[in-house]
Amino acid sequence: MDLKEKIRVIPDFPKPGISFKDITTLLKDGEALQETVRRMADYFKDKQIEMVVGVESRGFILGAPLAYEMGLGFTLIRKSGKLPGEVLSVEYDLEYGTDRLEIHTDSFAPGTRVLIVDDLLATGGTIWAAAELIRKLGGEVAGLAFLVELTYLGGRQRLGDYDVFTLVEYHD
Repeated sequence: MDLKEKIRVIPDFPKPGISFKDITTLLKDGEALQETVRRMADYFKDKQIEMVVGVESRGFILGAPLAYEMGLGFTLIRKSGKLPGEVLSVEYDLEYGTDRLEIHTDSFAPGTRVLIVDDLLATGGTIWAAAELIRKLGGEVAGLAFLVELTYLGGRQRLGDYDVFTLVEYHD
């Protein structure tokens, strides 16, 4: 199945010059969603993953079924102020300012091998911050999984030696 065919591209959204990759068209297709989760699980099945972490918010959509498929637990990385328990946080740079991500301090035990999941790899800023949270909590980032990668934005290079897996690439 060609998953790229299942993703709608919307030109000039949210502003002129942006080509938005709309994954909702893939998500509403049960077979395509199953295939997405299956391919991610197959890639990481022999990498001794112990916990799946989804990054707000579309990382939840893919991360939870992936954790289920792999027989693993699932936890969340959220924007600041959204988690009710004790949290660890990290601030990261955006194009015009900063933002903050948080994780519960009891999300997993130190030494746990963690797979971080999000829908899209662009510049890599958000996922770098998510990986920093995992490291601060004593976890080992065992992999990064994405449905879509915008290769022209260089996010993979920013992520260095991490095991990065993507299913669909856009080169412009």
